[in-house]
Formats: sequence, structure tokens, C-alpha cells
Amino acid sequence: MRQDVVDLHRFYATSLGQAARRLIRRRLRLMWSDVRGMRVLGFGYATPYLRPFLGEAERVMAFMPAPQGCVHWPAGESNQVALTEETMLPLPDSSVDRILLVHLVEHSDSQRRLMRECWRVLTPNGRIVVVTPNRSSLWSWSENTPFGFGHPYSVSQLQNLMRENMFLPVQHSRALFLPPTRNRFLLRWSQGIENVGSRLFKAFAGVSIVEAGKQLYASTGTPQHKRRLVHIPVTVPPMRPVDGNQVGNNNDLHDALCSTLKAVDKDS
Repeated sequence: MRQDVVDLHRFYATSLGQAARRLIRRRLRLMWSDVRGMRVLGFGYATPYLRPFLGEAERVMAFMPAPQGCVHWPAGESNQVALTEETMLPLPDSSVDRILLVHLVEHSDSQRRLMRECWRVLTPNGRIVVVTPNRSSLWSWSENTPFGFGHPYSVSQLQNLMRENMFLPVQHSRALFLPPTRNRFLLRWSQGIENVGSRLFKAFAGVSIVEAGKQLYASTGTPQHKRRLVHIPVTVPPMRPVDGNQVGNNNDLHDALCSTLKAVDKDS
């Protein structure tokens, strides 16, 4: 089940949503510490995590899938959001340097086509980061947050998904060790809980984060000449009745077969 864009927008307006945005954004910023001169694309519902790249990257775009819907972003500025299909991005090949997928992979019915489309638009030296709910966390069981919907992934499962779709994982991280609660005391100490959880309770992180590069395959080339079989019709002299000249008939047949084999070898 995929959440509507209104539900996603409402969650990130809450105190818990703001804490989640702050904690995940910190991990993403460590991965992408410098995006100057790059083109950054957020796909799914990635707008809460794209703000730090505005003004630093050459261009920041946000695509949202049609079944989810979209909202204007950034607030008070020119809109940089487009509504599109998951498997048909309106971008040319190798046109984006960084891609961030949030609230998307766990809901997709065409993961292979989605990842291949991201591979197409990513530059050869580009990077893609995928954020999904962690299957062993409390967040994946709570329907009060967007991370409780869709198919959750462990870090290893997410890495396998990337490898299967021509991406090479380069690093991974985890975030949201804070329980999915609106308790003010826990929210106030969210960063401290995050620091302790990242050292002692990695398996219980709320989200799995994997960064990967575009894997390119070199062509092995094709031989200029390939040997092939050629069928040539052959006329074999008719066999004559045994009349004492059997050796001569066999010699005629042998000569005909030799001529045929020489012709085939020469043509090949």
C-alpha cells in the first residue's frame, strides 16, 4: 500500500517527522558532502532531504510518481517538482550526477524497470542512494509513519537489489534508532539516542541506506570472421550393378566426396 502525498506531507510536518528528517538528512549529508556543480534528482518523496543541496548543486529536481501525487516545492520559491511515471523519466541518458530514492523502492511494482531507468539517466561517475524501511526495526511495524508501509529491506538485501540492477554498492549506513514515538522527552534526546544506537544497536535502525555507483560492462568484441557451415548440393554418380568393376565405382564416389569437402572448406 502506497501512502498519498498528503499523508507524507502531514507526517513530515509533525515533531516526529521533523526528527526523522533531521536524522536521515545528517546521514545523507555525510555521503554527499560536496555536490557543487552537480545535478541532483530526488525521486519518490525526497523533498524533505533535498533542501541542503539547494544553492550548492547546479540544479536540484524532485520527481514524484503519479500514483502518489505531488506538491509544490520548495515553499515560497519557483516549483521544482514534476509528476512522472516510475519507469519513464523525462530526462536524457547520463544527465544526472546524484539520485536519491526515498519512499519509492519499497512501494514499486516494477523495481527492475525503475532501477534500470535510474541507471539510464545517471552519469558514468554518478551515485545513487536508496533509503528504505529496515525490516527488523520498530518503524517498519508502525503504521503511524510512512516507514511502516511497503516492503522493508535489510542493508544486505538492498545491496543485492542494487547489484542485480547493474549498480555497484560503495557504502551503506543506517538511521532512525529513535523509536517511532511522539514522546517529547525522547524527541528532545533524539540525536543522543541516534549516536548510541549507531554503535550498539545497528540491527534496529529505522531505515537502511545504501549508496551505489553505476556499473559499466566492457564489450568483448566480435570476431571479424566466423566459421560457418555451408550446404552445397552434390551430385553423386549412380551406382552401377556389380559387374567386376566395383573398385572403379568406389573410386568415382571417393573423388566426388573429396571435391565436395574441398569446396566447403574453401568457402568457409
